[in-house]
Amino acid sequence: MATASRPIIETRADPTRVPTSNLSSDGYGRDRDGLPEASFVDDALDEFDYLVARPRVRLFKTRYEISKRVFDVAACLLVLPAVLVVLAGCGAMVWINDPGPVFFSQWRTGRRGRRFKMFKLRTMVNNAEELKEKVAHLNELTWPDFKITDDPRVTWIGRILRKTSLDELPQVFNVLKGDMSLVGPRPTSFGSETYALRHTERLEVLPGITGLWQISGRSDVDFDERLRMDVAYIERQSLLLDISILIRTVTAVCTQHGAY
Repeated sequence: MATASRPIIETRADPTRVPTSNLSSDGYGRDRDGLPEASFVDDALDEFDYLVARPRVRLFKTRYEISKRVFDVAACLLVLPAVLVVLAGCGAMVWINDPGPVFFSQWRTGRRGRRFKMFKLRTMVNNAEELKEKVAHLNELTWPDFKITDDPRVTWIGRILRKTSLDELPQVFNVLKGDMSLVGPRPTSFGSETYALRHTERLEVLPGITGLWQISGRSDVDFDERLRMDVAYIERQSLLLDISILIRTVTAVCTQHGAY
């Protein structure tokens, strides 16, 4: 006879901890797949140790998920009037700088691999996608990630919006739609078919506007490194941790720490 679901306690080893005997010459530990274990994951999590319990509680925590959704919607509705005013001003500057669509939408991968359109303010020239192949050699991250610090396709107003993270404001509507959460792994532009098996745990939760990666102060983080931070967050998630990450995000945005 079925009984009420109870949290499953995991006793497996912490995948984000790097044993000193496993360090390679490049300064990273290596896991059983031969991938680098980023030690900055420890640094990002250590300051939250007082918020997370040991041992870990596995997905899914229904009460937490309901509370998280209520918090997301309430917070977004609370800031929505201010967001609309800021978006109107920023949108006008985007159009004056480079006439054309003010908003930019891109297919991203969400929970359980479902694809959805994520909204942003446009920060690049209109034909940015057509020019992508011409600047592909400038990519600073490992495929399928794509990031260029001084991307020539970015407009001057776009650089300001990116530096202040104002280009991400339209994602408030993604949160209200239920495609995203305020806190969670960032959604990838590439589909779930690109994911290796070890990557799929990050697809068990809604993607977020911010997360551990955003407050780590690192902009040049490859997908495998981000994955470790995402999994660490997923396995420790709580409403208090979410609120703490949001507070740290506001601080990071105000100081423009790690942004470009």
